[in-house]
Amino acid sequence: MESLEVLRKELDRIDDQIAALYEQRMDVCGQVGEYKVKTGRKVFDRQREKEKLSDVASKVSGDFNKKGIQEVYQQLMSMSRKLQYQQLVEAGALGRLPFIRIDGIDKENARVVFQGTEGAYGQAAMQQYFGKEVNCFHVVLPIENSTAGPVIEMYDLLDEFENYIVAETILPVVHTLAGLPGAKLSDISRVYSKTEALMQTSRFLDDHPDWQRISVVNTAVAAKKVLEENDISQAAVGSDYAADVHGLSVLVDGINDDADNSTRFIVVTNQKVYLKDASKISIRFELPHRSGSLYGILSHFIYNDLNMTRIESRPVKGRPWEYCFFVDFEGNLEDPAVKNAIRGLREEAQNLKILGNY
Repeated sequence: MESLEVLRKELDRIDDQIAALYEQRMDVCGQVGEYKVKTGRKVFDRQREKEKLSDVASKVSGDFNKKGIQEVYQQLMSMSRKLQYQQLVEAGALGRLPFIRIDGIDKENARVVFQGTEGAYGQAAMQQYFGKEVNCFHVVLPIENSTAGPVIEMYDLLDEFENYIVAETILPVVHTLAGLPGAKLSDISRVYSKTEALMQTSRFLDDHPDWQRISVVNTAVAAKKVLEENDISQAAVGSDYAADVHGLSVLVDGINDDADNSTRFIVVTNQKVYLKDASKISIRFELPHRSGSLYGILSHFIYNDLNMTRIESRPVKGRPWEYCFFVDFEGNLEDPAVKNAIRGLREEAQNLKILGNY
């Protein structure tokens, strides 16, 4: 048996050949890309790649090597496509994205819709972003909570309606226990709030096992209910903002289990616009129900050095066991790396939708 040093030298010799052949292959791939730019041919040819994988597998022996060579060639063809996407973008063949860049949001003249009733965290988030004098009515929408996770209903709404994210704001969630003016803790026997808020304050509530916990639509509704029913034995878990709006007294402040709890709210519009200094992009796409399809798509973010900050999946309506994906990543629609990634995503994913750059 040869020594380890000898075997490693042999591997180095082979790797030198592979590296040289890789450069030759990519040079030819570049010529293919130039041809496709001139002729308008699509980069991704699924049937051609399928045939190629079958061909290379037939040239090696053993199941292990067949699977391995196919994996190698999947990566080689992926790099070829990325090079060709880059050539297409440089040639201006990406096509104009249907988004208009704007310098800023007209906060003074904006008419804003917020989710929930008077006193909701959504209203507080709206005022945090637009100011207290904003022209508003009962859309700033909660999209994610730092402890409870994503608000999945919002992803479904973004998928269903032609609205686009133009901004976001993060609001600290500080729950309080609020009751009628003059009420004391010893008076309380029933506590109302949204299910998530009751869960987020469970440690405090567990110290009062005789209190009945009752779930309602949201924290603002809980505060309004306590006010309208005028029952000193009732209290609401919610923000001090909701307590103030509905004329309640804060009995105990800061009752969160997690002191760092916060909610991310998004600002949406029906216009395809984005701020010139936007730094985050949200997209939605579908993938074929096939092994490795998600892996292949995510490679576009890796290759273009784009930092993906979130990925969520949701069922596709009317197609059991098929899923769409929502991805947030850092970047601006004018960045070359973003353009390269979007070109690849357009070719290889299904029903790609840019939800916003903000």
